[in-house]
Amino acid sequence: ENGTFFEGANLLMNLFLTGTDTGVGKTFATALLTRALRQAGHGTLALKPICSGERSDVEILRDASGQILSLDETNPVWLQAPAAPLVAARLENRTLSLDVFVEWFAELSAKHPSLLVEGAGGWLVPITDTETLADLAVRLALPVIPVVANRLGCINHTLLTLESIRARGLACPGIILNHLSPPADPAQHTNAQILSRHTQILLEIHPGQTQISPTDLTRFLELAAPMSR
Repeated sequence: ENGTFFEGANLLMNLFLTGTDTGVGKTFATALLTRALRQAGHGTLALKPICSGERSDVEILRDASGQILSLDETNPVWLQAPAAPLVAARLENRTLSLDVFVEWFAELSAKHPSLLVEGAGGWLVPITDTETLADLAVRLALPVIPVVANRLGCINHTLLTLESIRARGLACPGIILNHLSPPADPAQHTNAQILSRHTQILLEIHPGQTQISPTDLTRFLELAAPMSR
């Protein structure tokens, strides 16, 4: 059974999933994890505070969450332009405030015990003139898990992201390594080995994967859940 870990208990687990870059598979990873946790009985919901451009990512997260929340509850700020939130908001003559997201998250976390919050783009994407996605994670006081695409350059991107997360005093139990394609070069073959020297790889996602095995989910929970309480 998928619910052997924390069986019979409603797992309290709130996490912030960020990316080392755009296009690393954050939404796919968040949806995959949400479905696995829900199947294990944890009532997990996936959220996306800010969406810039098409809202298909929000629909994916809402579907993975059993369509319990509306699109606007899942994603309170939707900006039309596919650009950094600061830029997209300026194009609409809007000024974003982190207070809105803090209030939104407080309301949802009071009703739902397990929330996965997916960021927008990379870790330091600007939201306002002076604040980034990292500042939002700090305001929400959530442990952060970077989603990393296994490709050339990901070691540098990952280590910089980890350094920045830790510098803000946030917990980071490890990373999710997303294999976008079968390994085809030396970097893809060796990235996991190098990265594991610097952080724990909580979960590896492989091309075409549609679910997380009970064994992999249990390991993820054992490593990530204690930091998220």
